[in-house]
Amino acid sequence: MEESKPTQTITLAAIGDIHVRETEQGKWEDFFRQVSRKADVLLICGDLTDTGHHAEAEVLARDLQACSIPVVAVLGNHDYERDQQKQIRKILEALHVHVLDGETVFIKGVGFAGTKGFGGGFDKHSLAMFGETAMKSFVQEAVDETLKLDRALSHLEKEHPQSPKVVVLHYSPTKATITGEPEQIYPFLGSSRLAEPINNRNVTAAFHGHAHIGTLEATTSKGVKVFNVSHAVLERSKYPLPFYLLEIPIAPGALAAA
Repeated sequence: MEESKPTQTITLAAIGDIHVRETEQGKWEDFFRQVSRKADVLLICGDLTDTGHHAEAEVLARDLQACSIPVVAVLGNHDYERDQQKQIRKILEALHVHVLDGETVFIKGVGFAGTKGFGGGFDKHSLAMFGETAMKSFVQEAVDETLKLDRALSHLEKEHPQSPKVVVLHYSPTKATITGEPEQIYPFLGSSRLAEPINNRNVTAAFHGHAHIGTLEATTSKGVKVFNVSHAVLERSKYPLPFYLLEIPIAPGALAAA
């Protein structure tokens, strides 16, 4: 009987909502050195900057030079505040950070699909595309973000069918990981529409931030693990590290394709 080949693993580190400010040069250097020793890939789930100013991204970029592992990121609502998101992305991509907005990247046997996401509410309390134009536009944004995520995951399925898929978001795809926040603001913290492609595309795990008083870990209705890795949530949950670690098994065939 032929022995099966041992499955290898990749260690992901994840954090969101670091809210870097112009006055914080050097604050995150030790963080990036530490995460480089503990993980193979770092995920940053939005709100990289505090007010969306490109100068804050430049501060972050200088600290990121201490990071020696690949970085995958999505932007968050704070990064859009001053309409400088394109500049922020350009600054980070100059350091080879993979900033995803409906795109994918394949690293060390794992496919990553990322987008910001948007609000809209959850399950039977989701907002409908009905009424005023402003309301329809709000819901359409969530639909568009969901479609971007679905297309990205579809691409990974075709290009890397044997590989695990990981989703990186800013807004939450499930109510369970925002539990703890005031219920009145749930529609602004995420949308269960985002869970549809996660459930339907055989995703291994999804990470998000945004809900600072949320819950660290939950699952979608179909059992996909979802992690709220907001910096504030990690601190409140007394997680032993300043970033969340998840080990993912990699099939030998996936590594061969890497």
